[in-house]
Amino acid sequence: MTELAHFIAIDIGASSGRVILGRWDGTRFTLEEIHRFPNGMIERDGHLFWDVNRLWHEVQHGLRTYARHEQSSRLASIGIDTWAVDYGLIDEAGNLIGDPFAYRDARNEGMAERVDAIIPPTELYERTGLQRLPFNTLYQLYAERQGDRLPRAATMLLIPDLFHYWLTGKRVAEYTNASTTMFLDARRRVWATDLLERLGIPTHLLPPLVMPGTPLGPLVPELREALGLPGNVTVVAVGTHDTASAVAAVPHLDAQSAYISSGTWSLVGVERSEPLINEAARRLNVTNEGGVYGTIRLLKNVSGLWLLQECQRCWQADGLNLSWDAIIAQAAAAPAGRSYIDPDAPEFLAVGDMPARIREYCRRNGQPVPETVGEIARCCLDSLALRYREVIDALADLTGQPITTVRIVGGGSQNTLLCQLTADLCRRPVVAGPTEGTALGNILVQAIAMGYLPDLATARQVAAASVSQTTYRPGVLM
Repeated sequence: MTELAHFIAIDIGASSGRVILGRWDGTRFTLEEIHRFPNGMIERDGHLFWDVNRLWHEVQHGLRTYARHEQSSRLASIGIDTWAVDYGLIDEAGNLIGDPFAYRDARNEGMAERVDAIIPPTELYERTGLQRLPFNTLYQLYAERQGDRLPRAATMLLIPDLFHYWLTGKRVAEYTNASTTMFLDARRRVWATDLLERLGIPTHLLPPLVMPGTPLGPLVPELREALGLPGNVTVVAVGTHDTASAVAAVPHLDAQSAYISSGTWSLVGVERSEPLINEAARRLNVTNEGGVYGTIRLLKNVSGLWLLQECQRCWQADGLNLSWDAIIAQAAAAPAGRSYIDPDAPEFLAVGDMPARIREYCRRNGQPVPETVGEIARCCLDSLALRYREVIDALADLTGQPITTVRIVGGGSQNTLLCQLTADLCRRPVVAGPTEGTALGNILVQAIAMGYLPDLATARQVAAASVSQTTYRPGVLM
């Protein structure tokens, strides 16, 4: 293959991170994983944090590995995406004030209700168009008022922008991630500083907004030399919310398609050009998040493979060292449709004994109680697929636009049982892939920013040419 340019995507999710090389030959991208590393919350002093310094070390290791083994003169740019809502606080000297709190930390409990007493939920939704979730950045910052970090802070940087800062020295807020905070005006696409002022949260913390596709500049010289990379490499602010990058890479996404970005979370939505903010949307608790190149992601956050990830962790602690494939195989062999949970119920949000919580939920609701690994895993997957149908049907009703196809990207697109269950229960064909949709979307936005591709429509055509996809027809397992 003739390689015209290289692009590096740094893609960090709640359970793992990857440094991915995208090789561009003028027609398609091939992706190669340079470095993969685990991620997870750390517990300290009764709170949950992210060890971002370790993640930064892993990012640098991946970039050094690239510089050692590839012709880095071909490297055009670097982009980073992560999960949303969490942030680091930077002091006047430019140093990070402690590890960032993780969104599942218990300090967020009750904060939404306290904010409600100051800003009515209807007003908050009218301004931000954002789904009410107990860990939205607004609620986290309100909880932050009880500690000693906020008075010492000069800047708040969302997690991907913290890495932007370490890479380039620039303090910015990329729009797609900023749109998840609950203090961005969804229609005007600017900070809603008055909301923070009413809550006693200092607004000088907010850095300037930049849109996805904005070149931020070169690497900090000392870092560039330490990594062994050339001086003309540009860091691009991509769709830094990992879902924004994943949706950018969905092949053939159109007005009749719903997407599911499937990983630790499942983001189920449709793409629009403008926010949809009305009382019906608020009652459905759907969110209007920023997408790349002027798009809006009208979606709902659904608890995703977190349910099984946490079950797997508990089973391993009990001595059952089951691989992911083994768990899915046992789920496939278990009876279908026997027990259902609400994946978004509050008791499933926090770290803990997930199998016991699932059994208790089913017992409390008069359903057969799943006991075996296969039964519990099947309950999780059946419940996720059913929840997908509820959300997709609600989005179709809300928008007045029929949805004929479901397109799944991300790690969950490899889960053949979940994909088939989704097709069956949603009563629509499911097109699965790309698996590394987030990294590919990250790279596609870089390619547009650097002049290798003209626009998002062309980028999605390139995505279709670059990956394989699998179609699942409804009715196979029913």
